[in-house]
Amino acid sequence: MASPELAASPQDPAALQLRLALRNQARLRPTLDAEPPDPAAELADRREEERFVSAERQAIRASLADVPSDAPGFLQWFESLKDRGPGQHDPLFPWLAGSATLADMRWFIGQELAGEAGFDDLLALTQLRMPERPKLEMARNFWDEMGRGRAPGMHGPLLGRLAEALNARLPLEQVVWPSLALANMMVALAWNRHYAYQAVGALGVIELTAPGRAAAVNDGLRRLGVEAGARKYFALHAHLDIQHSAAWDAEVLRPLVEADPRCARAIAEGALLRLSAGARCFEAYRDQLWGSQPHSMSRASSPDMKRSPMSRR
Repeated sequence: MASPELAASPQDPAALQLRLALRNQARLRPTLDAEPPDPAAELADRREEERFVSAERQAIRASLADVPSDAPGFLQWFESLKDRGPGQHDPLFPWLAGSATLADMRWFIGQELAGEAGFDDLLALTQLRMPERPKLEMARNFWDEMGRGRAPGMHGPLLGRLAEALNARLPLEQVVWPSLALANMMVALAWNRHYAYQAVGALGVIELTAPGRAAAVNDGLRRLGVEAGARKYFALHAHLDIQHSAAWDAEVLRPLVEADPRCARAIAEGALLRLSAGARCFEAYRDQLWGSQPHSMSRASSPDMKRSPMSRR
């Protein structure tokens, strides 16, 4: 569990998100320690997590007013997030593709890896007790994440191998708090079953928006001379997630909304929570990588590099 000295107030987001990140590490990691966590400390952390999620939900509430509850209308609304959702067309990723130095890319990958919640584990938690048809599609998606039974093809370790090749691993204390907040949000949605449908939306919108982002990062890594084996994670997701997104729409989102139209709002909320957290990350990354250099913005915003929709996976 998180140490008492990491206790944070709502006015201290960095300390709060570090506290929740350490708590999630302890919550998800297998252990042989038979002693349960201190109930009082666990309850305090749960309350902080709920306050955090509640505040994020409140911030996007107005954006949910026009979410359709019929399946065709909802799918059209959901697909539109690829172009108009929070964080889309962010200039960070064209800049990574065309202008970032190796040191810039190393820092970026370190932030992404250290704040990564693990798509495979989030998917495994989200599918619990889901209806048959969505559950089967989640199983197919999970099997892809697992490299279809081959250890060298497992997606999570692919990102780890890139981090090793770039020497990009960072301790949590060196990760910007929006990156930790994004991972903490994803764990909160997947772990707590009262947010199960929000988790469906959050995972689905990752599949929808990841390909452009992954392609941009892969282009930047190739430009910087990173060999193909090391950048396979981003090269793979630039194409595979297009298929995953189409299947998610047809086999997860559509049957859930058809069975219960109330699911539409919850799924939409999860998608917007995820995209909003990603947009906050992109801003923090730009602030760190560009600083006060206005020429970085002008390079990243050149007309031939503006239209690539991205979102952190």
